[in-house]
Amino acid sequence: MCEIFAMSSRFEENISTSLDEFSRHGGSTSDHKDGWGIAFYEEGDVHLIRESQAASASSYMEFIRNREFNSKTFICHIRKATQGEVTLRNTHPFVREMSGKMHVFAHNGKLAAFDQEQKLSGRFQPVGESDSEFSFCYLLDALAPLWQSGSVPELGKRMDVISQFAKKIRSYGPANFIYADGDALFVHGHERMQADGKIAPPGLFKLCRFCQSEKSPSTAKTELQNSGSKVQQVSLFASVPLSGEEWTRLESGELLAIRDGRVIMEENSSGDRETCHQATALLSAPE
Repeated sequence: MCEIFAMSSRFEENISTSLDEFSRHGGSTSDHKDGWGIAFYEEGDVHLIRESQAASASSYMEFIRNREFNSKTFICHIRKATQGEVTLRNTHPFVREMSGKMHVFAHNGKLAAFDQEQKLSGRFQPVGESDSEFSFCYLLDALAPLWQSGSVPELGKRMDVISQFAKKIRSYGPANFIYADGDALFVHGHERMQADGKIAPPGLFKLCRFCQSEKSPSTAKTELQNSGSKVQQVSLFASVPLSGEEWTRLESGELLAIRDGRVIMEENSSGDRETCHQATALLSAPE
């Protein structure tokens, strides 16, 4: 089964060292050899780099690590093919433009027959044959009415649509996904194949970190920086922990909205939703 990894931070950050461990999962320490990709935001657009070969042997991956690209939002994926050929067109993350914003999606799981039983409007069409790209197009169809005005829709309304989408695809199989719309990062945990071969939770792990010194000790291998009174915060999400730190499990069906490295809204598996007022207050505090 595939693996996904994402980062949201308050200030621009690089993930070159965390990417080292993640890329080794792409063919070196695991069997995820069927492609890899990374998407990250810069100046309102998205850099997208993908290959249909193992990440562990990729010269492109080496280039990214050496270049140390900076961004506030990264989404990465390494693929073990379950549907669709091993080709570039079936390689995550997938990117589409809607209402002048770049939308990015990566999925971990297999949604059996979802693309056969569900229909698309025609506005967004998959380029490849993967169930993941089809589900992304389906999600964008559902979100499109909210974006008609051209401005960023209210967060709660976006959460409503994404929550319904998550609930629907969970009935088809493992539905771990990470989606970004240029404003917020949305993370949904479900279940995945565990070491014992069983499909079970957790499907994703999270790690949230502050830095209150110029450079903090980092077993998570992220360079968290502090400029004056500007305290950096980084939230990491991964299919499996990428370090020896205390990553926490996402509940099956848990949905998070993250902005600037902080969880700003969360919904549990029962559908109960909470706006994280403390995070909002921290974000708006004078610097």
